[in-house]
Amino acid sequence: MAKLYFRYGAMGSSKSANAIMVRYNYIERGQKVLMLKPRLDNRDGETIIGSRCGLNCEANFIEDIDQFNVRDYDCVIVDEAQFLTRPQVEKLVHVVDVDNVPVICYGLRADFQGNLFEGSQCLLAWADTIEEVKTICWCGRKATCNARVVDGKVVKEGEQIVLGGNESYVSLCRKHWAEGTLKP
Repeated sequence: MAKLYFRYGAMGSSKSANAIMVRYNYIERGQKVLMLKPRLDNRDGETIIGSRCGLNCEANFIEDIDQFNVRDYDCVIVDEAQFLTRPQVEKLVHVVDVDNVPVICYGLRADFQGNLFEGSQCLLAWADTIEEVKTICWCGRKATCNARVVDGKVVKEGEQIVLGGNESYVSLCRKHWAEGTLKP
């Protein structure tokens, strides 16, 4: 029986690297994987999923999922799942429940203000299995918050979605996120 998985973590917790490694494991065993990502995530190239540690792979867009016969695949993997819409998550639920194909989604739980993303909210509500991908704050505690950094300072106002990596975001524990403390 297929399941819907949501594997979430703060920025820099190796979510994309994990997605690429899971894909590799399926392919190594002779199985087919449909790699997907939202069209708006173009940081690594239009059809590339890339990790900070240098791993990358080709991907298709979640917006184009209906162009594929998902039953031809042994697994569907979605990166940057926080950017999914409710209808897209509902489609993934259908892939699991009707097409009997496992779906593994990787993404952030909350934005830089501590608010849930639409895709994350739906996945938290409907996933069969929810797993945290952990990383640490500069102080050594578990980092659960994503701080947006502008001109070396934590900001808490602005648009929910601003694409960026290490130059724009840092993972912090809840205490240091609330304080806006980037280093000792």
